[in-house]
Amino acid sequence: MAVGPYGALLEAVRGVRWPARRAVAGGAPGAHLARSRGVATEFAEYRPYRQGDDPRRVDWKLLARSDRTFVRLAPDRAVLPTLVVVDASASMDFPGGRDGKWPAARRIAVGTAAVVHASGDPVGVAIAAVPGAVRLPPRTRRGVVAEIARTLDAVSPGGNAPLAELLAGAPARVLVITDCLGDLGALHAAARGHVASGGDAHLVHVVARAELDPPRGATFATDPEDPSVRRPLTDETRAAYLDAFAAWRADTARAWRDDGVAYHVAMDDEPAEMVVRRVVVLPGGGARA
Repeated sequence: MAVGPYGALLEAVRGVRWPARRAVAGGAPGAHLARSRGVATEFAEYRPYRQGDDPRRVDWKLLARSDRTFVRLAPDRAVLPTLVVVDASASMDFPGGRDGKWPAARRIAVGTAAVVHASGDPVGVAIAAVPGAVRLPPRTRRGVVAEIARTLDAVSPGGNAPLAELLAGAPARVLVITDCLGDLGALHAAARGHVASGGDAHLVHVVARAELDPPRGATFATDPEDPSVRRPLTDETRAAYLDAFAAWRADTARAWRDDGVAYHVAMDDEPAEMVVRRVVVLPGGGARA
């Protein structure tokens, strides 16, 4: 698979799996515990073995006959279609360069997509961009991770594209990657509704290191999505800004977690594989690697 600059990242998350936080409703046979358990012990389907699969599910007789390794999928297991929603608004283009918020978001999205695909689950991407959203529906086919990477790399952040509408009709599991500087209220309501309907929602809040340590000296902070909004950022106002930004981040984390959304913070200069592993770990350390 052609992965461009993501090769080292994909190697770092090889073998990592993302188990469901709760039983999955119905669906095709897969790796996750289903809500409706079958009474029979027969295995419904097979799929090729992937690194990290439980060896106890390998069909050794089929291996002996075909010289190919398959795992058996029981009827009480289900797949978990996953949509990665990525914010490509203008504020994500800060501060620019390799370690800006947008490159970080792309790396996290690709790494997570690889984990989902390796778990045997359909994975797709929806990018909130201007002039319109870019979508790839969840798929399990070979090459889908490379397709997601190419799609993300072809998008340049800009404008003020809404995220909330991308959650409409979303599959069972949703991961939103954003700096939370856009339509946060509407996005929160959409994620809360997704959880209330039995879905699984995750948020990765991307923060730039420069936002935590803005340059000293008299300057102006400009809203990248509305250049007419400018705030003086002087030595006198810097401390107040840092306090307000910290309080806002804490309030945001608490509000999302209180509504059942798994909330994670990712720094723009943080290795993406570390963020991916935090996202997929269940409470109590339930992720597999």
